[in-house]
Amino acid sequence: MAAPDEGLRFDCGRICLDLLATSGPPGELLTGPGQLRSWLTGSGTVPPDTALDGVNGRWVARFRGLREVVRRVLHAELSGGEAVIDLDLLNATAAAAGPPAVEAVRGPDGALAPRLARPADRAALLAAVARDAVDLLTDHATRDRLRRCEGARCRLLFLDTSRGRRRRWCSSGVCGNRERVAR
Repeated sequence: MAAPDEGLRFDCGRICLDLLATSGPPGELLTGPGQLRSWLTGSGTVPPDTALDGVNGRWVARFRGLREVVRRVLHAELSGGEAVIDLDLLNATAAAAGPPAVEAVRGPDGALAPRLARPADRAALLAAVARDAVDLLTDHATRDRLRRCEGARCRLLFLDTSRGRRRRWCSSGVCGNRERVAR
């Protein structure tokens, strides 16, 4: 998991939505390789303790680029529009590489734990996040739970998994609290 002081959030309900939460009103959170490593681990894109030595500035730029493509596609879909070029980019990224292979290995305590079968590959990790966005867009039951945060300064999207489907904010403790204080 990412250190709390990095400001990374993993409460939006999908990996692709958690990637969107790395920019916006507190500012840019993917500022370098260390933050991207924390996000990849914290989001569950890679198993804990995965060696991510190859992560560099080019990785950061590619994940930021994918984040903006996903943002434009999802916001267009929520608005009833189409982002044709961005959807093509999203599909191309999803198809660019196979999913990262994960294997089960015994840890020191004897319990099975996940581990990447090969060193982390940028194209495969980007494809995994892009496929998550494609799955979200094409699973109508899940897509119907996609919401925009009603916070005044928030642009985040989240999955509404509340019982009555009446959740209004990405986080009750963040945006919900701001709205209650403002009232």
